[in-house]
Amino acid sequence: MQTATFATMSHSLTINSSLSKIEKYQLVISQIQSLLSGEKNHTANAANVAAVLKEVFNFFWVGFYLFDKENNNLVLGPFQGPVACTRINYSKGVCGVAWREQKTQIVPDVSLFPGHIACSANTKSEIVVPVFNDNNQLLFVLDVDSDKSNDFDTTDAELLEQLVELIKLQVT
Repeated sequence: MQTATFATMSHSLTINSSLSKIEKYQLVISQIQSLLSGEKNHTANAANVAAVLKEVFNFFWVGFYLFDKENNNLVLGPFQGPVACTRINYSKGVCGVAWREQKTQIVPDVSLFPGHIACSANTKSEIVVPVFNDNNQLLFVLDVDSDKSNDFDTTDAELLEQLVELIKLQVT
């Protein structure tokens, strides 16, 4: 039995690797709620969320792209994984399409996605969750890459959407 343990000054999270995906997400969401409750800095919280997701699910890359109003594009924010693309334009790549279509994008095979931005040749599948404020303006996207094909499904989409709502509350 493998476990992943995370600790902060006042928080500790241990996840048993034998749990189902849904059980892992439920524990992660619960723990992240607690982790975020005492901290108001969006950058710190996004960094911790990226670290927890990468560690618990062993994703290849997890990070946030933040909306840059001045340049009208997405700029790299807190992430875990190899070096990433710094800026993404509207409608470009999976992140840009999620922004344009205003909905989560699940890409089972990035090689088949028209216009995929290949920050790493190791990425095989991807999920991107866009987050908008109450005025329908983009705040950020959560981008998760896997080095396995077809690694994401509607369970990931639903639970990652719940998770980003926790972070959204701090940005708006």
